[in-house]
Amino acid sequence: MTTTAESVLPVIGLEIHVELATATKMFCRCPNHFGDAPNTNVCPVCIGMPGVLPVMNRQAVEFSMKVGLALGCTVASFTKWDRKSYYYPDLPKNYQISQYDLPLSANGVLEVPLESGGVKSIRVLRAHLEEDAGKNVHDAPSHTGVDLNRAGVPLLEIVSEPDMHSVEEVMAYARAMQRLVRWLGVSHANMQMGHMRFEPNINLHITRGGKVYKTPIVEVKNLNSFRSLERTVEYEIARQFDWWAEDPEQRVFEKVGKQNRGFDDERQITVFQREKEEAHDYRYFPDPDLVPVVVDEPWRSRVAGQIGELPLARRARYVESLGLAFKEADALTQDSATGDLLDGAIALGAAAKRVTNLMLGRLAAIANEKNVTLAELGVSAGQLAELAKMIDGGQLNANAGDKVLAAMVEQGGTAAEIAKAMNLLAVTDSSAVEAWVDAAIAANAGPAEQVRSGDKKAKQAFGFLMGAAMKLSGGKAPPAAVKELLEKKLKA
Repeated sequence: MTTTAESVLPVIGLEIHVELATATKMFCRCPNHFGDAPNTNVCPVCIGMPGVLPVMNRQAVEFSMKVGLALGCTVASFTKWDRKSYYYPDLPKNYQISQYDLPLSANGVLEVPLESGGVKSIRVLRAHLEEDAGKNVHDAPSHTGVDLNRAGVPLLEIVSEPDMHSVEEVMAYARAMQRLVRWLGVSHANMQMGHMRFEPNINLHITRGGKVYKTPIVEVKNLNSFRSLERTVEYEIARQFDWWAEDPEQRVFEKVGKQNRGFDDERQITVFQREKEEAHDYRYFPDPDLVPVVVDEPWRSRVAGQIGELPLARRARYVESLGLAFKEADALTQDSATGDLLDGAIALGAAAKRVTNLMLGRLAAIANEKNVTLAELGVSAGQLAELAKMIDGGQLNANAGDKVLAAMVEQGGTAAEIAKAMNLLAVTDSSAVEAWVDAAIAANAGPAEQVRSGDKKAKQAFGFLMGAAMKLSGGKAPPAAVKELLEKKLKA
């Protein structure tokens, strides 16, 4: 973006649509499950047959309340369901059950840490509950298919205020919201499965010659990845400025209004879809088939009691109380179960740093291979604590610990049982360790002489000899003992 403007301020709000991880859909008992054959998780309610009656999913309401309370929102004592006219084939009853003027949660805030340092407060205007639409499938060249498995799945729409002014802030907010809903256990927030979708609203406030010009507000629909969100915002900021600069007095919000655009992944651009609908275009009216939702204080308090420590607070505790690096603490607070695993192992007497190394080393590598979280690998806090204590106590070296951890994931069992079965327990017989050290020196006269003479590569040579001795021991020699003996025998 080239500019002669005095200043260009992007003004961005974000709508985030989060599918809730309930067992069944929002208003019927069909399974809420991704990946099943098309149109198998359907019933007369979610395919819009005449005469059917919806029944509200209480779990979905409580999940939504949980998010609202975690965001510091006011959870309404009274809210209702509204019908939103929707003339598309992926909701065959021609309306969507949503919430219009009385959202379940409103007026919250999310504190978002920025990579550049500091924290940005993003206000949340509302978080309302509705049903998702189905999915149009464009696999066949001659026609479009419709899969209604997703139709009626509970969907929480979280709408921010336009408080973001850069791509960095948008991405930080989106990632923080994904972490929060996962942390609370209300959504898997897996974008490959459509659990989370973004719709940014973007315009520019351009100051030139003492006058402020506001470009039309553009809403970009249905972005299903962080990459698409980032590229959309980057592109739209540049596009809007260049488009405005061609006719600054006419191409402004007051004269053009709002519009919807879509993101073309292949061309990496946004494309015009239609003028943006306003509330009156949807013809909202109260749904006559559903009773209002009344939230009393005991219900609100019970849900609030399920929230516990939130991710940013836990990350700060890990840095301040456990002495972890920021990146370590951040990696261990991506979901609550992983943090619980660390806390549980520490409570059983393991050193925080050792458990952290185990979790973010071999365990993280295995989790990445299996595409699951650390906690989902099935290793318990007790198993981790035992392994950490064995390493710190000299019964296992770190390499052997990694082998034990891998076996623990695949077959279960205690660290002691696995280490014994795999013949990995450290050898504490000093004469055996000395024999391995002597053999390593004898077999590597050149590196040994480099260490003795203080050669410029002495440090590298010492490390080589350490590795040779450990290899001869089959990884069973205590590294500290090997190091001490080598230093003693090679002292110039």
